[in-house]
Amino acid sequence: MGGPGDPPEGTPEGGPGGGEDEYRSVVFDESFVRAARLQEFSAQERMADHAPAVRRRPPLRRGLSRQALVLVLLIAIAFGTAIYMGVRHPYQAPTASEPVEPLRMTVIPLAPEGKVPGTADPAYLYEHSPAAQFKTGAEGVPLPASRRTAHFSDSQVVSALTTAKDYIIRSALDPEVLTGGEVRAVRVLLDPDQLDQFDQSFARPTADGRHAPTGWLVRFDPSRAELADRRVRVQGTLQAAEADSSTLEVTADHTFVYALRPAGAGDKAEVSLFTLRRELHFRFDRDDLRLHQAQLVVSYVQAGPLSCAEDSTNHLRPLLAGQTAKEGGPAGTDPYATGSATALCGSLATSAQPKV
Repeated sequence: MGGPGDPPEGTPEGGPGGGEDEYRSVVFDESFVRAARLQEFSAQERMADHAPAVRRRPPLRRGLSRQALVLVLLIAIAFGTAIYMGVRHPYQAPTASEPVEPLRMTVIPLAPEGKVPGTADPAYLYEHSPAAQFKTGAEGVPLPASRRTAHFSDSQVVSALTTAKDYIIRSALDPEVLTGGEVRAVRVLLDPDQLDQFDQSFARPTADGRHAPTGWLVRFDPSRAELADRRVRVQGTLQAAEADSSTLEVTADHTFVYALRPAGAGDKAEVSLFTLRRELHFRFDRDDLRLHQAQLVVSYVQAGPLSCAEDSTNHLRPLLAGQTAKEGGPAGTDPYATGSATALCGSLATSAQPKV
């Protein structure tokens, strides 16, 4: 006998065996039915209107899926944001940078009026000199309180001051630089447009106000003198101001006091003090601020005790304890005092020397 679902006569000949229906795998779910283009009228509809058995259904209007709607919304938001940022961009458009000025430098030797005082104890010299209250090393180059300007933020002003401070420390306090060996630590802080002038100054030093190594940094003739105390005394100021809408300027005015003794003389040799007042003018555009670089445009140095007859272009050749200058200049130039500019050569004021 056939099964409950089989025809009384059994499975038709030639049909699939085992009672399997060839359409059994087709699933007529709700979505399949709704998608059909033909729809059969109900018996009541056919009796009332004598309508055909079927009618054609209008095509379904498929809506966008939720994921597609979210994607379209995100694209619209991104497009609107791009338009807004293009109209009101938070960053200033890059402007054509001004050509970098070459460094203008002046190095004025100050000759002592008598013998250079000295003693074997550097601390004693400092205590009995105008540098007694000076700070030591980088502590003597503090950053001032900074304020934003019309076109530069607080962080940009701090960046300019910090770069200027780093330049001062590396060029006037680093023992490797002071002894005449290291220059790269100073070079890397300069704007790339000034590197040719910097390199020419050290390759071919010239007293032309443009190419003197001692205009870029402080260094002593290693055959003449060496540091008796690596803790250099410093006092001075840093000031930042806006030059124009694209340029910040920093002015540095510091007095440095070094304890020196004759090169190779040993710890028991007499020590003398060497005083150097240095005024630097830095300039920064936005690229300099971003790259931690500076344009050094003015370097004005007064230093002594030096002999006016000595060439101070490449190295400073200090007069040491007990030595005298062969010739001097206008009397009474004090590197500790501000506003005492001197031309060509000056005379180191007695008040600037330690009392021994």
